Order: sequence, then structure tokens, then C-alpha cells
Amino acid sequence: MMPKSLQSPSRLPEMDPAIWSRLPEELLEIVLSFLPLKTFLNLRSTCKHFKSLMFSRSFMSRHTASGSPFSSFLLLSHPQFYQQFPLYDSIAGSWRNLTLSLSLLLPGSGSNVSPSCTLLSSSNGLICFSLPSSCSLLVCNFVAKSSRIVEFPTHPFTFESFVFVPVSSGYKIFVLCSKFSSNSVFVYDSKVHSWQKFDRFEPILGDNYRQEGVFFNGSLYFTTSEPFSIVCFALESGRWERLDSELPGDLTFVRLVSDGKKKLYLIGGVGRNGISRSMKLWELDDKRDWIEVESLPEMMCKKFLSVSYHNYERVYCFLHEGMICICCYTWPEILYYKISRRTWHWLPKCPSLPEKWSCGFRWFSFVPELYALV
Repeated sequence: MMPKSLQSPSRLPEMDPAIWSRLPEELLEIVLSFLPLKTFLNLRSTCKHFKSLMFSRSFMSRHTASGSPFSSFLLLSHPQFYQQFPLYDSIAGSWRNLTLSLSLLLPGSGSNVSPSCTLLSSSNGLICFSLPSSCSLLVCNFVAKSSRIVEFPTHPFTFESFVFVPVSSGYKIFVLCSKFSSNSVFVYDSKVHSWQKFDRFEPILGDNYRQEGVFFNGSLYFTTSEPFSIVCFALESGRWERLDSELPGDLTFVRLVSDGKKKLYLIGGVGRNGISRSMKLWELDDKRDWIEVESLPEMMCKKFLSVSYHNYERVYCFLHEGMICICCYTWPEILYYKISRRTWHWLPKCPSLPEKWSCGFRWFSFVPELYALV
């Protein structure tokens, strides 16, 4: 006969502490890895061990493999959202009701965050803001609810180019500053929490160095203004070099994207007299030659070039989870290329965007990672 304690659906059998307290930690982690992400996050405050699991790569890998993967998002920053950041779920293929805000990122941190703060970059699960009023940067992990203030290397400090670079067990921040008599580069290393200054480099980037650099094989790669070329900055040595590969002909603008280690892509307009007639995608091969991968279909090309008004300074690109995203500051949609399928698509406009929207669309790749250290 079934015990009375099990006959009532409202009562559950008690867990014997003498048995569960002897459960090996590796088995406990396997059990916890099957929990939904939201449930596991609620367990963080119960004990130090559960909280430490957020920063365990082995546990998070097991959590993902168990069928409870974190999603990946495209994050939108726009002046009309006023420090609210809508999220597009690139796995589910839809906009999420959840919107990131500074109050969610940093509860109780109103004294550190001013209305003039600007979202600069997002990479490897970390989000970086500029805080002009306090002459500093704010690096935060939304999921782990952790943050760090990074003071500018000098005061006052202005910069023309900013790149947030994920590296093993941390990150580096590259800023290019022309305030000094000779243009200077500052690199911040999160491992040692300090800035390093590199002086006296030639202004080989020209007037186009406001385009963000991309990280590839230990260096940052930039495109120059016409005549177009590609230059790179070695993060460790501080040396500048010009890539000796010949670029495709008849380019009207060029942008770079990279996965960090294996692939470097070039997106460019092709035409004459500064007017693009088509857009193409190339990949750098092992011989340092640019191999054409795809051409943007004609109708999609006409739409993108029309919304950019042939002002290519408004165009920027980045790589997100196998998607090459091509964006324009003046348009609320993303044009993207799915690398695995070799297909082009338009990302739908954010439904919460006002009917009368203004310019200033900034898109970022946001892939939450609990163990990303600030």
C-alpha cells in the first residue's frame, strides 16, 4: 500500500539531508545544469558554491549542452529609447519583450550613471558605456550583475576611435587619441587594470579612422580613406603595418568584419565616381588574396543604397553568431548575410520604435555569458 504521505498530491516526499549532503559536487552540477536559466539564476543567493558556478566554464558548457542554451541578441541603441535597449533574439527570430536598461544592468547605481552616458560596444557578454561626466568607462556583465569603472588615462580625454577586444580571461580597450602633438594610442588591459600608451605613429588611417577596427589574429584591422587600403595595429607590440594584399577594383567604400581568429571579411560597394552600383562580400584566404564570396541581390542592393543616400560614412558592419550585419545610422532595419546558408535577409523593424523615428540607430552583438569577467 502507498504511504499516506505520497497519497496527497499537495505533499512531496522529504529529501534526507544525510543522503543529499554526501552527493559529489560533480553530480550536483550535472543536476543543476538541467535547470532552466531563470531558475538557476534565482539560486545564486542561496550559497556561495551556486554563485561560483556562474563563472565556471565547465558548468556553463554543460548547461548549454543539456538543452538550456543562452540566447544571442542583437541590441539596439537609439536616442528615442533613452537608455533603453530593445533586444532581437537571433535564435528565436523575433523581438523579445525584455528590454535592457541601465537600472537593470546596475541596480542602485544611479550616482555612477548620468543621462549623457553612451553605449560604446558589446562583446563577449560584456557591455561598455562611456561616462563623460566622470571621465571614465563603465564595463558591465548584465547576467552576472557585475561592473567595473575604468578611469580614462588622462583628464580631460577625448578619442576618435574605440574598440573593445575580448581576449582570454579578460578584455582590452583600444582608443585612438589625436589630442597630443603626435597621435597616440592607449590600450587598457583588464588583467592588470592599467593603460599603456603608444606614441609617434604615422597618421596612416587618414580621415576615415572613425570606423571601428576589427580584431583578427592578435591585431586590430582598419580601412583607410581613398585610396583604400588596410592597416593593422598589433595589440602586444603597438606596431602599425599596412596589409600588402591587393583590394578589389572600383571600390566606393570598404568595411571589415571578423570572427577574431579564422575569418576576415570585406564588404564593399562597387561602382564609379563614388557611386555604388552593387555591393559584394569577399574573404581573405591563406595567400592573403581577397576571394569574392557573394554579391548582394539587385533589389536589396537598391534599397540599402537608397536608405543610406549614398553617404557611406553612415554604414557600419559587424559579425554576430554567423551573421554578417550591415547597418546604417539612418535606417531601422539590418541587412544581414547568413554565412552557413549563403543567403541575404532583412531584420524586421523594432515594434516599439515610434512611428516618427529619427536617425541614430546603433546595433550591437550581445551574447550573454555568465563567466565573462569585468
